[in-house]
Amino acid sequence: MTEWIGETFTSDAGWSHLTELVDAGNRMAGSEGERAAAEATRDALSTHARDARLEPFDIQGWERGSSAISVDGEAVAEADREVIALPRSPDEAVSGRLVDVGHGLPEDFAATDCEGAVVVARSDVPDWYDRYIHRREKYYHAVEAGAAAFVYANHVEGMLPPTGSVGTPDEPIGAVPAVGVASETGARLVRRYEGEDLTISVDCATPQATSQNVHAEIGPDTDEAVLVTSHVDAHDIAEGAMDNGAGTAMVVEVARALAAREADLDCRVEFVAFGAEEVGLVGSSHLADERDHDAVRAILNCDGVVRGRTLKLYTHGFDALDAAAKRVADRFDHPITTTPEQGPHSDHWPFVQWGVPGVHVMSETDGEGRGWGHTHADTLDKLEPRTLREQAVLLTELSVELASDAREIEPRAPEEIAAALEAQDLAEGMKIVGDWPYDE
Repeated sequence: MTEWIGETFTSDAGWSHLTELVDAGNRMAGSEGERAAAEATRDALSTHARDARLEPFDIQGWERGSSAISVDGEAVAEADREVIALPRSPDEAVSGRLVDVGHGLPEDFAATDCEGAVVVARSDVPDWYDRYIHRREKYYHAVEAGAAAFVYANHVEGMLPPTGSVGTPDEPIGAVPAVGVASETGARLVRRYEGEDLTISVDCATPQATSQNVHAEIGPDTDEAVLVTSHVDAHDIAEGAMDNGAGTAMVVEVARALAAREADLDCRVEFVAFGAEEVGLVGSSHLADERDHDAVRAILNCDGVVRGRTLKLYTHGFDALDAAAKRVADRFDHPITTTPEQGPHSDHWPFVQWGVPGVHVMSETDGEGRGWGHTHADTLDKLEPRTLREQAVLLTELSVELASDAREIEPRAPEEIAAALEAQDLAEGMKIVGDWPYDE
């Protein structure tokens, strides 16, 4: 039966939900907007799946005020197109000499005296470097080096200061004030003030708050399940269309398509739209802590889909997941890129780190890093309904593959995941930010 393919190509379920999410306003973790988006996602899933519900959990909230960079009491950057606080920065004002650590590589920090300094680091890495360095790793290198404050300068031009959280699960409010600045602002600060004293000021509130995960189910009522996931929260400075409204819209569209293919499912498919991803994978960690990992056949996590037309899948060394993706690509004569590399920066990871089979689904894009993601430019006009529908067809078929009893998907030992992280040179960064879960 192929009617579901034509229905997916003419469906507006996913795209309509995406527009509802981006029009919900601020979807910061713990906000009223995140709650409204979760409720809308629950209602959208209830049209196609059973037992649609919200499951709340407590979080450390964070509410943005104003931020500024000043010299001798005079602001040199304060407009929100120049400088914004990084979520979970402490509410504080500190001063120190400006130190430029370039790309913020570990060796850059080792070669630089950062004690008491305001450290500025770019958001990218040089072409010759062998791995991506996450924002939080650069932040905690600065903290360990004794920095008084951290300035994260975007490498993407266009007056787009980047956002992204700091802090750890144990200490969710970061150790020193942290701001993101536009590429142009960062260049100006270094040119004019390197070696001089300046002040970083962050105004914010840190109330206790509540987030929630959205759940719904389809298929036979088996103990074992395939999880098809996304995250519904977004940073408060933009619409959050790419990160990650599109992923949640994809979950809704796949649920609609699978409702027509329920007879093809050999195990339960559970749809989960996590809350509080952007502040440390809090919602997915909450579920992973309470869920029996042996009952999760696989997790298919949509975070970064629709941004480009070709899907890119991180399969984390699970050969069966790679093979399933390639079967789908061959069946539809449509490209899907796979890589066996580990990707520890989205909601699949609290499961995959313990050996649960998992795929991080995103899109191939030009350039390095998030591009417009985590900036004011993460808006709906960058995306196309055609791409969402095409990718929904592929991911629906992949969901059926993973839910088939004919496809055996073996978990991996946590020691294997740890060794793979070491081999990719990711362990050092995870350890410095407090994300390394394995015993030494």
